[in-house]
Amino acid sequence: MRKYIIILCDGMADEPLQLLDGKTPMEAADTVHMNELAKISELGMVRTIPQEMEPGSDTANLSVLGYDPLIYYSGRSPLEALSMGVDLSDTDVSFRCNLVTLSEEQKEYDEKIMLDHSAGEITTEEAAILIQALKDELSITGYAFYSGVSYRHLLVQEQGEVIPLMPPHDILDQEISDYLTHPAILREMMEKSYDILRDHPINQERRSRGLKSANSAWFWGAGVKPTLPSFTEKYEKKGAMISAVDLLKGIAVGSGMHNIDVVGVTGGLDNNYLGQGEAAVKALVEDGFDFVYVHIEAPDEMGHQGNYKNKIKAIENIDHMIVGPMVAELSTADVPFRMLVLPDHPTPVALRTHTKNPVPYLLYDSEKKIRGSEKFDEKEAQKTGILIEQGEELIKKLFGLT
Repeated sequence: MRKYIIILCDGMADEPLQLLDGKTPMEAADTVHMNELAKISELGMVRTIPQEMEPGSDTANLSVLGYDPLIYYSGRSPLEALSMGVDLSDTDVSFRCNLVTLSEEQKEYDEKIMLDHSAGEITTEEAAILIQALKDELSITGYAFYSGVSYRHLLVQEQGEVIPLMPPHDILDQEISDYLTHPAILREMMEKSYDILRDHPINQERRSRGLKSANSAWFWGAGVKPTLPSFTEKYEKKGAMISAVDLLKGIAVGSGMHNIDVVGVTGGLDNNYLGQGEAAVKALVEDGFDFVYVHIEAPDEMGHQGNYKNKIKAIENIDHMIVGPMVAELSTADVPFRMLVLPDHPTPVALRTHTKNPVPYLLYDSEKKIRGSEKFDEKEAQKTGILIEQGEELIKKLFGLT
């Protein structure tokens, strides 16, 4: 029986960089395995984010999984809540609570600069202690904090209202004053969080090691309890998700897919790439899954950091330790399969945030070799002239439904 794989390289697409002689990180990366596949695969471009929506991994990954975000998107944070086991009522509003790094020289909170949306990719263990401090010292009736992974946490409000709030990764190196559009109580909570966290022992210890302090909470990504149709019923495929990110795990929970946890899988460059690929092969060959979604966060994080060298490294790691080994192992096992490789959205190094431009995709069929392109990157995919305007249609190509 044929198997199906999506390798989702978060934020991998980019723009040409002068430092790379006009190449993108995808073009500059040594992606020998993706390039070999490109020669016998379909390449094209796909618009994963509707023109009327803001670019984000939430809307884009829903789209790639075949769920039209214009219909099914109800906010980012509620999807993360599903992964964390937070039981939202129909009237609750969930907010993403980032632990961020703000500049400390300015006296007034609104004059501070957003230095890092991830507090230097703070560890989950350190972050849990800081979130507990907020629970202990910032207890307000009708509001509850929930600890997540690394810098990603939740604030749930009873009887709340969904309001648009600026993601912190969109305002890096900017004064936050113009983006404090939060209701008064949320703004007050963020200001108090700074007072609680700034000199917390965890942050004092981080500073002593030359690390960024997680000195404030930042609320955004509001939404309500989502309702997603069953993936199995929609596509008649038993699916599994392998990701370090609560957002993707939450989409899996909401759509009835199975989450596979792999030791050492992180959202950073230190991710256990080999472990993800091995777990995906096992799920397909031994555990009876028809479809596996392998999500790798590292290229996106490197884009937000503005680090083109590490973004190239992340792309190469995916190629060398996931794409290559998976193709080899599935071929050795004589398992027919179709594999889709793509980013969810661009995260250009020069901008350090997401854009909604179409992204390149590679669709490989182990049983049907075609004449493809010389390599897999944005430029080569654009040359094909293929543009799928509605991202939710792409998975139908993978499954042979179009």
